[in-house]
Amino acid sequence: MTETMTSQFSREEIKRTLKSVFGFSEFRDNQEHIITAILQGQDLFASMPTGGGKSLCYQLPAYLLKGACIVISPLISLMKDQVDAAKATGLRAACINSTLPAFEIHAVYEKLQNLELDILYIAPERFAAAGFTAMLKKTPLSMFAVDEAHCISEWGHDFRPDYLLLSDLKKEFPGVPVTAFTASATEDVQRDIIQKLNLHKPVEVRASFNRPNLFYHVVKKTAAHYQILEYIQQHPREQGIVYRTTRQDVDNTCEFLVRAGIKALPYHAGLDNSIRKSNQDAFNRDEVDVVVATVAFGMGIDKSNIRFVIHGDIPKNIESYYQETGRSGRDGGPSRCVLLYSWSDIHKIRYFINAMDDTAQKTIAEKKLNEMIRYASTNTCRRKYILNYFGEVFSGENCNTCDTCTGTTERIDATVDARIILSAIARTGGRFGAGHIVDIVKGANTEKIRRLGHDTIKTYGKGKDKDKNYWRSVIDELLSQEFLAHSDDIYPTLKLLPGARPILKGNDNFYIIEKDEPDNDKTPFQGSACNEALFQQLRTVRKNIADEKGVPPFVVFSDMSLKEMSSYYPVTENEFLLINGVGRVKLHDYGESFLNKIRLFLEENPDINRDTNPRKRAKPRQSPGIKKSQTIDVTGELLAQGFTCAEIAETRGLTPSTIAGHIEKLIMRGHDIDINRHIQSEKKSMIEEIFTKLQTSSLRAVVDASKGMVDFDEARLVRAHLQKNNEYKNQ
Repeated sequence: MTETMTSQFSREEIKRTLKSVFGFSEFRDNQEHIITAILQGQDLFASMPTGGGKSLCYQLPAYLLKGACIVISPLISLMKDQVDAAKATGLRAACINSTLPAFEIHAVYEKLQNLELDILYIAPERFAAAGFTAMLKKTPLSMFAVDEAHCISEWGHDFRPDYLLLSDLKKEFPGVPVTAFTASATEDVQRDIIQKLNLHKPVEVRASFNRPNLFYHVVKKTAAHYQILEYIQQHPREQGIVYRTTRQDVDNTCEFLVRAGIKALPYHAGLDNSIRKSNQDAFNRDEVDVVVATVAFGMGIDKSNIRFVIHGDIPKNIESYYQETGRSGRDGGPSRCVLLYSWSDIHKIRYFINAMDDTAQKTIAEKKLNEMIRYASTNTCRRKYILNYFGEVFSGENCNTCDTCTGTTERIDATVDARIILSAIARTGGRFGAGHIVDIVKGANTEKIRRLGHDTIKTYGKGKDKDKNYWRSVIDELLSQEFLAHSDDIYPTLKLLPGARPILKGNDNFYIIEKDEPDNDKTPFQGSACNEALFQQLRTVRKNIADEKGVPPFVVFSDMSLKEMSSYYPVTENEFLLINGVGRVKLHDYGESFLNKIRLFLEENPDINRDTNPRKRAKPRQSPGIKKSQTIDVTGELLAQGFTCAEIAETRGLTPSTIAGHIEKLIMRGHDIDINRHIQSEKKSMIEEIFTKLQTSSLRAVVDASKGMVDFDEARLVRAHLQKNNEYKNQ
């Protein structure tokens, strides 16, 4: 049973519903346009980033329209959380999936036919069940919402054959609009989705793929377990996901973290279903801080307060990487995405790609892997690279939220060392891997080298003055700049590419791009100055309510809602309704508990000044697209007013390293800046002596030579001062 809809709701009514039911004063980008199209009965395709407010786009129309909205989702493990979240806002919601007993499914069918549901979540394979389509035809429906719609496309990264059952929706339900939502579709995948779903003149929305609250960081993998542990220890009380490729890696990493005192649990397909569910529930309930998982964890997580995602191994493609990093920061809060990257990971993926029988799929997989490799090895803005992959142009010169844009890069001339490596590869016929080549240039006395006579070639022992890690880094850089390539064998060897010949023959130079990482690991975001003590107390209130109701804490309120409460201290119901995420149902169900805690906190802290209207006080976050020259000029103005580097960093919500980089550029532009205000004179003299003695422009070399007495920011400022005054010639 269907009905054709017209535009029957005014903008004012839609906005009132947004606030009174869902608790938000303003729409996010594209939400209003999408909701209006749905209310007008149009088919729709929408590509929206994770955390972009996709569920609101079909939940709000489902609340307003007659009939049930059928949401088709592959996420059986997530359906209960989705239903709980919808019910918490006041929607009549239910789900049907293979985990439910027959009597519960029958009860849901009865509610559906009696017009007692606004929204029903189902899995795509439900359409293969006998009589299901016929039953729906007897039921008033408002719309179909196909979630994770990229699963229907064979060009997508997560193709699922069950989704092909949805191709008949328009034929079977001609009067019901069909909407398709995805977070990671290229334009090719978008066209494929529209074609396979037979959407009729759909409204097409491609929201920006930019997630300005995410910081992208790629780190060379040296000791994965220790690198992962170090990051987690630097971010106590934060919750995150660690992705590993294999089940064994998941188990080993999780055991290592637990031994180090981290509250962590594993998640992969090799675990019993009950254990997987228990571990996911514990994570959702904030009972553990970290889940170590394979991609089996994938889309089955809707937790809003994840503050970091660490990839311990390189993903197979950018779509997967984008979607997995998108699990963090769904509440809009600052979050970090860390990728540990090594060439050995790539060999493992290529091995499985080469085992594919389908030549076309093998070609697609290889192409997507190469894009991922280029992302991991690029020395340009990572945000710009991701957006470009999805067909979007980032207008800014500096995103200020990736390691490349916030760090400093230097071109180090490594031509001589590159020739040593290239010569060793050429003289051994391109038949050996990186480990053996490094042994040759280091002059190692191995049985393999002696047996093959490689101790007699010209380059044997030429690099014995440098350690193995350095020579591996030279090989990695030659690979990333495409002077070398790996063979496709299970044990890959190194081979020269055409661009290597001019370097080998002395006709071209080779440079290593060296990045100086910021001293601290603070994500440079502006955030609300919430009262941390009150925030932690409100988290406890939320946890108690969630446990009592049997739902995850984020279903009650997001961290961002609690932070607003901890910034503006609402004590009346009207003030509480001004907090983002507080609608009339949540006010009724939870308001008293939170208001009582806030009132008690204010009684115990009488000196706190309240600003009770977050909508008036809230300031727009600085656009990550601001031009680099503009943001440097702001720093210059603050320097002229007498602010120190640390004060400017705190005022602007940036890292001290970023501000030091601004000061360096201002000095090089000719601005008269007295660096003695930022560095003690004795330390400045010491740094000048080290630069002069080493005759190098490398910050890392100076920092290392100082034995911990000098940091990168201090060395950077002194170098700029020396270069400006021609006291030191850049090598």
